[in-house]
Amino acid sequence: MARGTIRYWAAARAAAGTSEEPFDAGTLGEALDDVRSRRGPEFSRVLSHSSFLVDGLRTRVEATLQDDAVIEVLPPFAGG
Repeated sequence: MARGTIRYWAAARAAAGTSEEPFDAGTLGEALDDVRSRRGPEFSRVLSHSSFLVDGLRTRVEATLQDDAVIEVLPPFAGG
């Protein structure tokens, strides 16, 4: 089990109602399932379209997390 921080960007931040929060999970998928269970359907919808970085690297939900990891939730966005 690892502990770290989840940071939300753009629509993910709006749906979560916060810019960041702690996690306590073994994998990225477990961390996301935990926060999904505490938020509404809009948050789940945003997560289903988001990309995830762990310590700056794009990561699959099966990835094992390390202590002090930073998960970034990046929903799709327009602009440039």
